[in-house]
Amino acid sequence: MIREKAALYFSRGKPAHRPLLLNDDDYTIVNVYGAEYRGIVQYYLLAGNVCRLHRLRWAMETSLLKTLAAKHRSTVSKMAARYKAKIETPYGLRTCFEASVPRSAGRKPLVARFGGISLTRQKAAVLTDRQVANPHPRRELITRLLKGKCELCGISEDVRVHHIRKLADLDRGEPPTEWRQVMAKKRRKTLVVCDPCHDTIHSGQPTSSVTK
Repeated sequence: MIREKAALYFSRGKPAHRPLLLNDDDYTIVNVYGAEYRGIVQYYLLAGNVCRLHRLRWAMETSLLKTLAAKHRSTVSKMAARYKAKIETPYGLRTCFEASVPRSAGRKPLVARFGGISLTRQKAAVLTDRQVANPHPRRELITRLLKGKCELCGISEDVRVHHIRKLADLDRGEPPTEWRQVMAKKRRKTLVVCDPCHDTIHSGQPTSSVTK
């Protein structure tokens, strides 16, 4: 599995940059790599030899830094120094790479992170399969997130993104709910919502109001 996953980040026998990501901003690039790595690690936390994923981390980390270096026409070492950070975890300080997008005064910036996950076996880990988000989100999605406004109820607070796999899935709900109608009208596979609305969507209950 490690060889198979690492091969996606290799070219000619060594980690390489990903040309498809060069037109994205730094936040999106780090977020894509971080989500891919986090998903693999969390899935295999039950494995007795999960520590062997450090080989995959090295391959993905090198590919990430090479992608950033190619985008900025710089070097891997400069990109590592620029984005390296330390975070506090239950297992102590961990080194990772971060890219952030500042927001308006009084609000925390959006932070994308790669790494910083302990490769320690967790016998009580719970596997939660989630729908995979689009690995190449449009720039306008970041703009919508920066507004910090729920696209269902209009409340301004911490928000998250609700994803669907394809627009055709919107026609499968019976009866059609408000959030499906909003996404179908906007022809979007993503919807920026607050925590209460996101919980309501997954519970299958109708939302209380919709922003016109």
